[in-house]
Amino acid sequence: MPPKAKANGVKKARAPAKRKLAEEFPPGEVLTDNAKKKWKLGSAVGQGGFGLLYLANEDSLGTVKADAPYVIKVEPSDNGPLFSELKFYMRAAKPDLITTWMKSRKIDYLGVPKYWGSGLHEKGGERYRFMVMDRFGTDLQKLFEGCEKKFSRKLVLQLGLRLLDILEYIHDHEYVHADIKASNLLLSHTNPNQVYLVDYGLAYRYSPEGVPKEYKEDPKRCHDGTIEFTSIDAHNGVAPSRRGDLEIMGYCMIQWLCGRLPWEDKLTDPVYVRDSKLRCRDKIDEFLKSCFSPENIPVEMGKFMAEVKALGYTDKPDYTKFRGILQQGLKSIGSADDKKLDFSVSTNSCPSVKTPKRKKAEGKGQSADETGGTPSKKRQANGVKKTSPVKKKTVVSSEPAVKKSRGRSKKNP
Repeated sequence: MPPKAKANGVKKARAPAKRKLAEEFPPGEVLTDNAKKKWKLGSAVGQGGFGLLYLANEDSLGTVKADAPYVIKVEPSDNGPLFSELKFYMRAAKPDLITTWMKSRKIDYLGVPKYWGSGLHEKGGERYRFMVMDRFGTDLQKLFEGCEKKFSRKLVLQLGLRLLDILEYIHDHEYVHADIKASNLLLSHTNPNQVYLVDYGLAYRYSPEGVPKEYKEDPKRCHDGTIEFTSIDAHNGVAPSRRGDLEIMGYCMIQWLCGRLPWEDKLTDPVYVRDSKLRCRDKIDEFLKSCFSPENIPVEMGKFMAEVKALGYTDKPDYTKFRGILQQGLKSIGSADDKKLDFSVSTNSCPSVKTPKRKKAEGKGQSADETGGTPSKKRQANGVKKTSPVKKKTVVSSEPAVKKSRGRSKKNP
């Protein structure tokens, strides 16, 4: 039988393959990683994308209890998100690398999740990929919303200092994160004064073997990331960079301080968002005036964004200089970095938000990417995913599922 003729000479495009949903394994299932180390699964505590998260511990430790220190992310091996994230963890998040870095910088902790193992597991004729990670507590987005979407200036500057440590580390290991936001920042499961940057699904190796990628616009990649915070480079379809991470970080800090970014009224229009960011970059003082009352403008954020603006695409940021700007901001309000993250008191009329008792957090488990929990709902318009409004709460649970916002438009002229 002869092949069917192509309509109008055009070959019909194949529909993208559907990703499989992960099968839920019973508690007690044992997985063996690539290093032959065995891990035992506890209860499923969350779903992220097409994978499931389980509490876990080393197989020799018996039953997996509610205070298990690890989580294991499992997804069908044909799916792609976990495979992409694994590349980062295996190259840059091994415990010895992180420990060596901390000692060299003389810091008490580094907010990068540690990679403990990964491998393939077969069950019922299906193959699954898994990765073992640290367990974490609540995410900052829940705290932010419970705090009427305003953090104190001291807290924001301290979070900025922790983020600079994290970004300097991952940048030094040839990667950029590209999706910094409150829902990707989690408190430690055991120490509420430690915050970790998670979800490396968009992490990009910007400098393989020490050779930085060149600036190149690609219309197919326009607006990658989370629309509120993604960098101007990303809006233009350019691969993520170190300056992009710092730009995203700046937007996050300003939102945490004032509650809302100027372009949040039209997040379904990525071109509008991009153009708004361009105007704000060109006129930083006016940008800050649109976010704050005259007497409350954080001068340090203007200096921070000016330093970001001065960076070239392949430039290495002066992390010490950026730290100095934030430390000066703390000094200007008569404060200092005491290493304590206080979410209960705010100069922005924020209600008291208490870190939950550990028993309740353990009962709920963790969520989507690193910790387990109920995924946050999002809606999509014009190809751009936007976070749906969430009722204000002071209850803290665990990390929500993280989704990427993506839209497309014509190439920036």
